[in-house]
Amino acid sequence: MVDSKIINDPVFGFLKIPRGMLLDIVKHPLMQRLSRIKQLGLASFVYPGAQHTRFQHSIGALHLMSEAIVSLSQKGIFIFDSEAEAVQAAILMHDIGHGPFSHVLENTLIQGISHEEISLLMMEQINGGMNGALNLALIIFKDRYPKRFLHQLISSQLDMDRLDYLRRDSFFTGVTEGNIGSARIIKMLNVVDDQLVVDQKGIYSIENYLTSRRLMYWQVYLHKTTVACEKVLVNTLKRAKYLAHQGVELFAPPALRYFLYNDVDKAWFLEHEEALGIYSRLDDNDIWSAVKEWTDSEDRILSILSKNLVNRIPFRVEVSDEPHPADHIDTVRRRIMEATGVSESESEYLMSLNTIQKDMYDVNDDHISILYKDGTIKDITEASEILNVALLSKKVRKYFLCYQRV
Repeated sequence: MVDSKIINDPVFGFLKIPRGMLLDIVKHPLMQRLSRIKQLGLASFVYPGAQHTRFQHSIGALHLMSEAIVSLSQKGIFIFDSEAEAVQAAILMHDIGHGPFSHVLENTLIQGISHEEISLLMMEQINGGMNGALNLALIIFKDRYPKRFLHQLISSQLDMDRLDYLRRDSFFTGVTEGNIGSARIIKMLNVVDDQLVVDQKGIYSIENYLTSRRLMYWQVYLHKTTVACEKVLVNTLKRAKYLAHQGVELFAPPALRYFLYNDVDKAWFLEHEEALGIYSRLDDNDIWSAVKEWTDSEDRILSILSKNLVNRIPFRVEVSDEPHPADHIDTVRRRIMEATGVSESESEYLMSLNTIQKDMYDVNDDHISILYKDGTIKDITEASEILNVALLSKKVRKYFLCYQRV
């Protein structure tokens, strides 16, 4: 029997991490970096308990993957030990390229490259250091392995990533509506024609899962105050980047400074070997260190925005189902300009207009299939008696007008 490292997780209890490749990944500096990045970014402005990290989430996803492998194997789905270890490694590293504060860095300090692409670059770097031990994990992660259901366990409507973050985020925010029956869902998973399906007995758990996910998105992830706080941070970094381009000397830890004073995009990452290493040293602490110093900045806008963050003063938010009238936006803009003394072009940093769209389930995309005892398969929207297909598939669009409190 393989010796294991035991971790006491507040959500799932005692978790085992087998010594060997998986424990080596957990101990790797690139993985440990995730312990310095909060899972929910600035959601703690709304839910003070949301202090958990991406590292905790990754360990939880690994645990659920282990459970899924055991459950599928017990149903006669043959998974080699090498495949099991590879898919566990892949889910463990699925978030490894995430930057500070969730997606805030994308399209502010870094352009044209997603955290998923950076994750792959980091995984390949770790693989090089482990003499190719992660080759199979990378193939599965990229969905190039013949057993497609293994990739679905990493990325799909019912992947272990989602099952963990919904349970975990629900636990730490205290939003009990998001507490899904992950253990039950995993027990009900099956494979037909190389596709993940759910046994008929699990239909009620899936109904609860889809409903809970919808509630968590609008109550936590897209909560209007969370969105407003993120806009303050985005605009703070955009202003800092603008000032850096103007040659203004700003305080910033070295890792953050690199991305403020250089135009880093996908091509830059590929051409500059040092970029990935510097990115790997960037975490939440770098951003907060800079923001605290920027509260005393000579630049009025940077100072206002930084004080907003440090003193927990989010933008005011108006949410509408229809686009905000242009004359109302102009009125808000003039009010900000009068109160702060900034110009019209500078007022752009003190307000934000965004359209947020979220559909909880797309039958034409990656759907959830229910397996009946007679072997027939139906989509959850057909199989469910209580889920409203039109409502579930409806693209919900909301218009957010966020602006400086004056």
